[in-house]
Amino acid sequence: YGTNMNYELLKTLKILIVEDEKRIAQLLKDAISDCFFSVVIAKDGIEGLKKFKTFKPDIIITDIMMPLCDGLDMTIKIKELDSFIPIIILSAHSDKEKLLKAIDVGISKYFIKPFDPEEVIEHINKIAPSLHKQKQVLLKDNFIFDNNTMSLYKDNSLITLTKREKEFLFLLIKNKNTIVNNQYIKEVLWDEEVNDERLRTFIKRLRLKTSKSIVENISAQGYLISIFDT
Repeated sequence: YGTNMNYELLKTLKILIVEDEKRIAQLLKDAISDCFFSVVIAKDGIEGLKKFKTFKPDIIITDIMMPLCDGLDMTIKIKELDSFIPIIILSAHSDKEKLLKAIDVGISKYFIKPFDPEEVIEHINKIAPSLHKQKQVLLKDNFIFDNNTMSLYKDNSLITLTKREKEFLFLLIKNKNTIVNNQYIKEVLWDEEVNDERLRTFIKRLRLKTSKSIVENISAQGYLISIFDT
C-alpha cells in the first residue's frame, strides 16, 4: 500500500459491496476487509438498497450491470436518500453508456474490470478525510454516540434505545449542526404516513431516556444535534 495510508481512519469505515458475481464479490471482500471496520456483500441492487438502509455503509462499491435492479438504478435511489455517500462503480468495458449516466448521477469514481483492489483502497483512503467519519461523537450532557454500532453511552454505560431512536440520532448526527426537517425525518424513520403529533411523542420519549438538550427543536422547522468536534 502507499505510504500515505490513514489506517486509523480507514478502520472506522463500513463498506458495502454490491456485485452479482459471487466470486468477484468474495475476492474483493477478502482483499480489502482487513483495512476497514466491516465489509458486507449484497448480490444485486435490490439487496444493495436494503443493506444500505440497515447496514448504513460509509461507502458503496457496486457493479453497474446486474440482474433485477442494476447498479445505476440503485445508485439513483440511494443518492435520493443520501446525496453525500460516495459510490464507486465497477464496470466492464462494454457498459460505456451506463457509465456515462452514472457519472451524471454523481458517482465518486469508477474502475474498469479487471481492477486492482489496492487501487480501490487507495481511492477510499483519498476520500476518507472528507467523510468526516468519527467513530464516536460527543453530544450534549456528555452523551457519546458510536456511529458504527449505533449505540449511545453516558459515563460508559449503554443507554437502551429502540431501533428507530438509534436511527433518528444517527440521521441527525450525519447532518450535524444542520436542521433536519420534520417531513424528511418522518420519511426516513417510518414506512407509513406519520403525523407531527406522533413525531413529537417519539422525541419526547427519547428525551426522557436521555436528556432534554441532546436533540434541539427548531420551532416548526425540524430538529438538530449540535456536535462539538473532539
